[in-house]
Amino acid sequence: MGRSSGTDAEDTLDLRLPEEFLALCAEADAADRDDLLDRVGDWGRIRTPAGLFHLVPVLCQRDLPLISGWMNDPAVAEFWELAGPRTLTEHHLRAQLTGDGRSVPCLGVLDGTPMSYWEIYRADLDPLARHYPSRPHDTGIHLLIGEAADRGRGVGSTLVRAVADLVLDKRPACARVVAEPDLRNTPSVAAFLSAGFRFSAEVDLPAKRAALMVRDRSVRDLL
Repeated sequence: MGRSSGTDAEDTLDLRLPEEFLALCAEADAADRDDLLDRVGDWGRIRTPAGLFHLVPVLCQRDLPLISGWMNDPAVAEFWELAGPRTLTEHHLRAQLTGDGRSVPCLGVLDGTPMSYWEIYRADLDPLARHYPSRPHDTGIHLLIGEAADRGRGVGSTLVRAVADLVLDKRPACARVVAEPDLRNTPSVAAFLSAGFRFSAEVDLPAKRAALMVRDRSVRDLL
């Protein structure tokens, strides 16, 4: 059909893109930014005593139901404090996915099955850096094991060690991997100790008193 004789404004359609489409575009833009963490999604698989493991960056449209379900497990909710409607978890994820790239939320996939949630973040660019003597490129990790059957049998410690190895292998500028589990979360603290981290200090963070755990590149082969 030909164009009408009216003005351009009269001939312009009021197009509204679906929110889901806009969200996917935002996530794609985030993936294309300069990566402060050396492209976590390209780190590849690592063989562990528990099986073949890799990190897959989160896509909200795909992964939100699974992650939100995990956040509503009482054992997880006690420390993550994201129990409730999916919108709480969605806001938490999108804050990272649409941020500047200093934190990358990931699913941990073991032998093809998503079974854990991870955040790989630049600790030296995080508010955590105000609470300890950070060094350039310090890389932090947060994690939760999603399924109760995978807890309490050493899988967490095995995967923490594997992810710390991935960080040190794929981020040559990083000399230390750090974590700050809640001091009350004794299974988490124990998992980091078993994975070759050392207890460095107690730190008072806005939402918790944490155990600062550190794994140094210089001694990785000794632990």
